[in-house]
Amino acid sequence: MGLRRAISITVYEPANGTVQEYPFGLVEIKFMGQVTAGRVIFGPDNAEPILGVTALESVGITIDPTSRTLKRLPAIPLK
Repeated sequence: MGLRRAISITVYEPANGTVQEYPFGLVEIKFMGQVTAGRVIFGPDNAEPILGVTALESVGITIDPTSRTLKRLPAIPLK
């Protein structure tokens, strides 16, 4: 990963239900041969990296809940 530079701090609610402040930055994301941009949250050092559904959908990739696999959409929906 490139330079880690936070541009601001905002409040988030992780899965454990607590309310935490974390710094965030804006990044270019390359995934499965596609490029998009998004927000990266700088969590604790022991946090597992997660790619959110918004970033996936912005490059036309969806999650199939039945097979628990990633699927490329034939087109990115604009509705």
